[in-house]
Formats: sequence, C-alpha cells, structure tokens
Amino acid sequence: MPVTETTGHFTFADWKENPVSPEDSFPRLAHATVTNAFTGGIEAEATVCDYAIAYGSGTTGTFAGMELVTGRLDGRAGTFVLEERGRFDSDGTVHCAFEVVEGSGTGELTGLRGTGGFTYRHGETKVPYTFAYEVTRS
Repeated sequence: MPVTETTGHFTFADWKENPVSPEDSFPRLAHATVTNAFTGGIEAEATVCDYAIAYGSGTTGTFAGMELVTGRLDGRAGTFVLEERGRFDSDGTVHCAFEVVEGSGTGELTGLRGTGGFTYRHGETKVPYTFAYEVTRS
C-alpha cells in the first residue's frame, strides 16, 4: 500500500503543567497533561497527551510524550497513539516529530504506521501538522 500524506491543524484545548523539580533552578523537570483538538486529515475533538519536559532555561528545553488520538484519519475511524519528541527555543518556536506506536491502531486504523511533525510559533492559535502514513492489515 502506498504512503498517504495528509495535513491539518490542531489547537491546544487544555494545558496543565506541574513542576517535578524545584521551579527556581535549571535544569528542571516538569510534567504536562494536554488536550488537543485536531482538524484536517486527523479529526479528533479531544486527544489525551502526557509530556515529560526538561527545561534548560526559562525559555528552552526538550520534551517527550505520548498522545492518544481517538477519531478519524482521512475518514477511517479508530484510535492510535503517537510518540512525540521535540524541543522549544528561546524565540518561542517548538519543533516536534512524532511516530505512531506500533500496534496501537484500532478499528479501521488497525495496522497503522506513520510519522509526522509540526512547528509551533509563539502566538499561533492553530498549529499546522503533516502526517505520512499507511494502513496495512495483517
């Protein structure tokens, strides 16, 4: 099956961040629980996302997380998990790459494999994403 490329946008519906280490020192760690809403190729009203964040300074750092997506992918209904890794820079730009966790696709998305990413710039209300995927049934 050929790889399909799709695009769209997501918005941060909710962001709750809690410090894991002292807030007044660097490096420091934090934990964030996030809800996103996707439109476009991925349609999901409210994802569930969990991040571990390592701050190098007050404005720079890296993160890793998992996002549970329940909805539709180009019209196919199901659920899948994205593993995400990224960084944020002092100018407010966030760069993130993600990959579907193997075996996490359900419903019409069983056998889903794919990768994608996004770049967020401080102040944007809608974040554009790209996603290249294939669905192979075993």
